Amino acid sequence: MRSGLYCTARNVGAVLSALLPVLLNSPALAVDRDIFAGKTISILVGFGPGGGYDLYARALARHMARHIPGNPTMLVQNMAGAGSLRAVNYLFNAAPRDGTVLATFARGIVLEPLFGHSEGAQFDPARLGWIGSVSNETSVCAFMAESGIKVWQDMQSKNYTIGASDSGADSDVFPQVLRNLFHLPLRVVVGYPGGADIVLAMQRHEVDGRCGWSWSSLISRDRTLYDNKQINIPVQLALQRHEDLPDVPSIMELADAEQKPLLRLIISRQIMARPFAAPPGVEPERLQILRAAFDATMQDPQFVEEAKRLALEVRAVTGVDIEALLGEVLASPPDIIRRAAETMSDVNARH
Repeated sequence: MRSGLYCTARNVGAVLSALLPVLLNSPALAVDRDIFAGKTISILVGFGPGGGYDLYARALARHMARHIPGNPTMLVQNMAGAGSLRAVNYLFNAAPRDGTVLATFARGIVLEPLFGHSEGAQFDPARLGWIGSVSNETSVCAFMAESGIKVWQDMQSKNYTIGASDSGADSDVFPQVLRNLFHLPLRVVVGYPGGADIVLAMQRHEVDGRCGWSWSSLISRDRTLYDNKQINIPVQLALQRHEDLPDVPSIMELADAEQKPLLRLIISRQIMARPFAAPPGVEPERLQILRAAFDATMQDPQFVEEAKRLALEVRAVTGVDIEALLGEVLASPPDIIRRAAETMSDVNARH
């Protein structure tokens, strides 16, 4: 089953793809037909080359220009630093506000100030011009088969160790949430440089498993572990079950009425899994052209084929839907925000 937001994005994208030539030939937008002609549009990636965000950005850049009037050049530039905080701060405060600079950054970083983690943040997510996300992410908890952790009940009753990268990453946040909210007997070992290092630690039996593992990353890089039944997946950290995992429960199914609003707020970052945004203040007409071009690219057979070849999952979310999601999240009751922040905190769970 695909999420409601994904279905909305798919339908809207298809409609915009069909209507784009009509819209761009209308008198109202005629002045903007060549607004990007001869221009270079830069996509800043808040991480180093070779990672998931970088791969998605480069695939998008190779195809999106065809759907922008004037056929500008699109270039990808890496701006790593502080878990992509450097890139989003630059986008918000220093980037040109004419649509020639976009950025992609960690999905959760725009919500960190909401949860009281505002150190270094110099942006307001509600003011960014959201272009869209190539995927609507689902994350999972996965354990080596030798660990004996097969189903949710095992996670509740057996002691085990989870590997994680830096504080604030999904691999660190989600285990804390599960431990604090469901009182699971897990221990978190932090400090692994990245996801590949955590997987290696699992194979070396340094840790039993990993939580907050993006399903799209798992199937693109470590699918053999899943296909060969070397790992078990007891739970999905998502609002709904992914269609590839119909027999694995989502965490929302396991939560009670008091836990669900907290989880929805925390998990919402995954709906905008690989977000692309423009700076605040971009003229509405320019923002609409970029959004329409992004949506059309998501339906472009050449882009879809390349994404398939690179094992990049395409479950597009429109900029309009991201904007609406953020509006809902930022308007959450203060008590829910406070309790969610407490749930995400580290309470002697690390080693």
